[in-house]
Amino acid sequence: MTQSEQAPPGRVAFAELMQQPEDTIALSEAALLIAKEEYPDLDMEAYRGRLARMADDVQRLVGTSSDPHRLLAALNDYLFVRQGFRGNAEDYYDPKNSFLNDVLDRRLGIPITLSVLYLDMGGRLGLPLYGVGMPGHFLVKYAEGDEELIIDPHGKGSFLSPADCQRILDQVFGGTVRFDPGMLRVVGTRQILGRMLTNLKGIYIKMGADCKALATIERLLILDPAAVGEIRDRALVLFQLKRHAEAGAELDRYLRLQPAAPDTEVLRGHLRRLRQRAVSLN
Repeated sequence: MTQSEQAPPGRVAFAELMQQPEDTIALSEAALLIAKEEYPDLDMEAYRGRLARMADDVQRLVGTSSDPHRLLAALNDYLFVRQGFRGNAEDYYDPKNSFLNDVLDRRLGIPITLSVLYLDMGGRLGLPLYGVGMPGHFLVKYAEGDEELIIDPHGKGSFLSPADCQRILDQVFGGTVRFDPGMLRVVGTRQILGRMLTNLKGIYIKMGADCKALATIERLLILDPAAVGEIRDRALVLFQLKRHAEAGAELDRYLRLQPAAPDTEVLRGHLRRLRQRAVSLN
């Protein structure tokens, strides 16, 4: 873990939550803690209460029924018709799409944050729902006994066939990726959070928001301290921020962990220049 004593409270709380066993981590709580680093004054309790009230609203739509198909229909009606949640196709790479509080306030999101909302609501309703990390487009799976349904919260809760999945892949990858049923494997809470943070990291790097990219990488390293790709990226972002001593230490760590990586020679060149700079300053 790469946090310091001055780490923001949201990151400290995120790190503490990640110490829990996988099956006890509340996904929505972790997602709100990701947002809390962007919004330090975020009222976590207010959003917890909102999520609970939303689930209660859905339950009221079906009364005492616990039929899962009625619950799924009610959940879709509530979120995507009555509340108007939808995918933000107009500004897909807006960082706000990655923060659960903003998704709740604006009723706009991307596949993974709308799926996090769907999973949270479904869990409160007792539905057996799971995250599915299909490449390029996160989905939700309903699985009970021999029945499985693939649900697209970004597509207003539509149920997907394999042909539908291929159509989505074609839209994302321009026809270069063929659908395979293995793409619909269930992923765990930490994997979902890792994908959320990886998306956010890519957005910040594209924006040139190096400080925010660094903060995101450091939370990815909380999830997996041995993630060598994140160690490399942390070094490169530190270099961009002119924090040369830290960049050099991270590059050295990466090269020790990955001595045969394809980018080794380029990074060794960076490291030599950083060491030469350190010598010239002394």
